[in-house]
Amino acid sequence: MVQIVEPRHPVSLSDYEGVADLGATVRSLRQEAESRLAGFDGRRLVMVNSTAQGGGVAEMLPALLSILRELGVDTHWLVIETQEQAFFRLTKNLHNLIHGAGDPNLGTPDHAVYDRVSAENAAAMEEFLQPGDVLVVHDPQPMGAGALLREKMDIAAIWRCHIGLDHETAETRAAWGFLDPYLKPYDHAVFTAPEYIPSVLAGRATIIHPAIDPLSHKNRHLQVHDLVGILANSALVKPWGPVISPAYAEPARRLQADGDWAPATEPEDFGLLFRPIVTQISRWDRLKGFFPLMEGFVSLKRGIEARTDLDNHHLRALQLVRLVLAGPDPASVDDDPEGKEVLSELCAAYSALPPHLQADVAILSLPMSSKENNALIVNALQCCSDIVVQNSIQEGFGLTVTEPMWKRAALMASSAVGIKQQVRPDLDGLLIKNPEDPAEIAHGLDALLSDGAKRAAFGRSARQRVHDNFLVFAQVKSWLELLTNTTAACWPNCD
Repeated sequence: MVQIVEPRHPVSLSDYEGVADLGATVRSLRQEAESRLAGFDGRRLVMVNSTAQGGGVAEMLPALLSILRELGVDTHWLVIETQEQAFFRLTKNLHNLIHGAGDPNLGTPDHAVYDRVSAENAAAMEEFLQPGDVLVVHDPQPMGAGALLREKMDIAAIWRCHIGLDHETAETRAAWGFLDPYLKPYDHAVFTAPEYIPSVLAGRATIIHPAIDPLSHKNRHLQVHDLVGILANSALVKPWGPVISPAYAEPARRLQADGDWAPATEPEDFGLLFRPIVTQISRWDRLKGFFPLMEGFVSLKRGIEARTDLDNHHLRALQLVRLVLAGPDPASVDDDPEGKEVLSELCAAYSALPPHLQADVAILSLPMSSKENNALIVNALQCCSDIVVQNSIQEGFGLTVTEPMWKRAALMASSAVGIKQQVRPDLDGLLIKNPEDPAEIAHGLDALLSDGAKRAAFGRSARQRVHDNFLVFAQVKSWLELLTNTTAACWPNCD
């Protein structure tokens, strides 16, 4: 079976057009669509991925599909489903291999489970598809199903890959070797960076950067009352008075010293509204670099007493600063079976810290039962952070970088290829060379905590960078061009 998802996106193009710094961009997009869509000839666009919530793809699709609909493209969203956990363990390994990690020993059993689940999903998708559709398949999970359908039906098929590595390794060769038979039927592919394109797709791949929706719950501007209300409703701060909106049905949960989980204000308020805060929010994934980030932060804290180079303000900042490591409730992300394991290991590392350092670190599990509440919690956490970190060992692009850049946050991130597509070093943020080196991480945090003017300058530049390059309107323009070019190239040559 496949799930048909109706993208919920209450914002219209007119709403964007009414925002002062977005109006001209929206008018340009309308003109682009009017000139191009005659070439799309009334065809349907069907996008397929592996989960309706959790991760960047599921977050991007509602705005992208809704705007395309408003511009006149008949768009639809399907999510593949399977009860075979071996399939998602395999595709998670493929994800890691494309990033240069994971187990490269892929064999006949792996192909068997991939082929079986792909055939099941292809059969379910075929009932929904019709001749003339343009099928866009996101990442490795649905790739096999899309390939089968392209060979069987009179459709165009595009594979959208959100991950990659800028050099070849034994792991990447294993991944692309496994996926090669399923790549061949596709008419075109889309990548985030040219460095990610494998040789098998040379000459039939396009670069489209992911993007954020500036009026989404995760990225819209929060007034002070909104910000404090969200933190109070999610049990991230203790309210000192009445709050106009009710508490969320499911609060954010914080790891306790005894290994249990409790509302994030336990055993005491963490100080999000008053202390300097360093935050990383990502899926629970080893490639996100949570472990060395925590080690680097702990190293910074442990070194305070021995330092003689600190003025009073810098010393006070280091004494008060706290670290937030946050991610989704791993039980809610169906296509990432590794999440629970990674979170469990991170919890064990936290539990090994002495009590005074545990008090300075909060590991948060963010509820996913309400997409809106989850997005608002992430927005609020980013807005009340002095530094937002994305310490990825590898990163396909990193919307968790784009989001704080839009909010004018001071950013410290790794030099992973996807992040370098966005952040200009020492202009939009601080990029560290080795995200697995706690000493370099500690040094970077220390430099930013000591210099408020630099943090502010990074934030101003980052906001403009996102406005010019990484808002959803630029992404829609790129898709309009690719869709019309693909259909024009395909159908004259199809039977």
